[in-house]
Amino acid sequence: MDALAGALFFLIALLYASVGHAGASGYLAVMALLGFAPQMMRATALVLNVLVAGVVVWRMARAGAMPWRQALLFLPASAPLAWLGGRMALSPDLFRTIVGLFLLYAAGYLFWRMRGGAFDRDFMHLPRWLPVGLGAVLGFVAGATGIGGGILLSPILMMGGFAGARHTAAISALFILVNSAAGLAAVPELRTHVAPAVGWYAAAVLAGGVIGGELAARGLKSRAIAALLVVVLVIAAAKFLLT
Repeated sequence: MDALAGALFFLIALLYASVGHAGASGYLAVMALLGFAPQMMRATALVLNVLVAGVVVWRMARAGAMPWRQALLFLPASAPLAWLGGRMALSPDLFRTIVGLFLLYAAGYLFWRMRGGAFDRDFMHLPRWLPVGLGAVLGFVAGATGIGGGILLSPILMMGGFAGARHTAAISALFILVNSAAGLAAVPELRTHVAPAVGWYAAAVLAGGVIGGELAARGLKSRAIAALLVVVLVIAAAKFLLT
């Protein structure tokens, strides 16, 4: 099972990194389908998130695609709330319901991207209130569930007309990195809350993240992998919500 999970995590990291995300919703979907213990899923997803998001931030910064001034505006409100969310111990039923709904949301967003809903030109129109309000709400959700928050932030920025595709990818990557790290900092005795094979999974997602980060910097897409992941997310969401 570890080899299968690692291979799937590699593909998920590659795809998500190519659009500026770290893959938490995909990792949670795979862990649900493979029967991982629920108490290990959130922390494991956050660990993998930090690694992939770090790679994407580094790659986007090197390519000159990171709008640092705008991206940093989200963090003062999001990081403390992500830490607070990470301190919460959600009941198994509530965790499954929340994550199941977010997986459906993630599937819908990826389907929209796959169908050509992304705005390719670079632009940035952020109202002053947006980073603080969104940062606080999404940061808390990110820490409490282990999803990182980028899968929620990206569609708001793009569908709301606040940012183009490449700037959205860059902002989301930094947002995920900081919130995932804050959520992890709140997990007591981290070693007992992650999957035993997390080292192997980390190597797999780092490899996928490096490739995906390069694709993100170049603006390339992989629709075939995206289509497969949409199916996986829907199946995993059904497993979370119906069992």
